[in-house]
Amino acid sequence: MKKEKFETYRFVKGEDLNHHKTLFAGRAAEWFVETGLMATSFYIPAKNIVMVNINQMSFYKPIELGDIIQCTSLVVYAGRTSFIVYVKFEVEEEMRVEGFISYVNVDENGKSKPHNIELDLETDEIKKLNERAKKFLDK
Repeated sequence: MKKEKFETYRFVKGEDLNHHKTLFAGRAAEWFVETGLMATSFYIPAKNIVMVNINQMSFYKPIELGDIIQCTSLVVYAGRTSFIVYVKFEVEEEMRVEGFISYVNVDENGKSKPHNIELDLETDEIKKLNERAKKFLDK
């Protein structure tokens, strides 16, 4: 049985800030991609995962020095060779950043290969996120 959600935490330090004294978007993107990769690695080895696209990464409110970010990721779509992962960042239970990232399963030569993973879409949360993720398939 695979873990449904992956959670980790980040402490925002001075070197993570931009010129506005809030979390630098580049640092947030690094943590965003890393958090998504960890959820995907519950299904296949990390060495076989390649990020294809940050489909969406929306910032709702600034993250500041000293904030502790709860980073949560969940695989919400599994294609033949690909995955779409939902990632969100919360501070004190308030959504600050959310979005979707696409990853693909590759072989030792970097060629995409089937992963044979089927997701359980039984919870309402996963069903809703799965529907949101599907809009990125045609792009």
